[in-house]
Amino acid sequence: MPMILIADDHPLFREALRGAILREVQGARLHEADSVDALHALLERESEADLLLLDLNMPGAHGFSALVHLREHFPQLPVMVVSAREEPAVMRRALDHGAVGFLPKSADATTLGLAIAAVLAGDRWAPASAMKAPATAAAEHDAAQRVRELTPQQFRVLQMLGDGLLNKQIAYELDVSEATIKAHMTAIMRKLGASNRTQAVLIAGKLAIDPEAVLPPPEEE
Repeated sequence: MPMILIADDHPLFREALRGAILREVQGARLHEADSVDALHALLERESEADLLLLDLNMPGAHGFSALVHLREHFPQLPVMVVSAREEPAVMRRALDHGAVGFLPKSADATTLGLAIAAVLAGDRWAPASAMKAPATAAAEHDAAQRVRELTPQQFRVLQMLGDGLLNKQIAYELDVSEATIKAHMTAIMRKLGASNRTQAVLIAGKLAIDPEAVLPPPEEE
């Protein structure tokens, strides 16, 4: 009985996906998360999960950042991206960053069942057009390698910085001191090879689905 985790912040889609999996995958056991923080807590409880179905954008993640970080910290867990972004280049980038599969959200239940069966058997699954797209650029792979080195808390701080929060706002959200956040920021910039907050966000922004749309963080007072 495979244990499958669903990470998506849209309740209606999770419900539809849950129903399709239960119809197509015999005896599947399902658990859900609606944010990256909730997913990390779920993974601490369900460390023996057989597959994670991961949306690319949800609270606590920008594009491929969560995929990259999860593959580093939970290397034993196969991850299949499930996304409404169905461009071949997006699918190829997900595979290049360690996903075992890519399932478009427009896929029907039968295709879902075939895809899950394939990855549970140890194969990769994605639409044929995925591998026809150009390979992911070296600069993006370099950014991914740097993001992998962040601890879960540092990753959380970096994502909040990318959301435009100031240090004091991040400290409030995480219920820690502003000095702690400044210490995290120092470590983040060192690991990313960044000289300031803006550069850190832009380096991590290479993992966004649309890197050119990434905005620099606000200046600290």
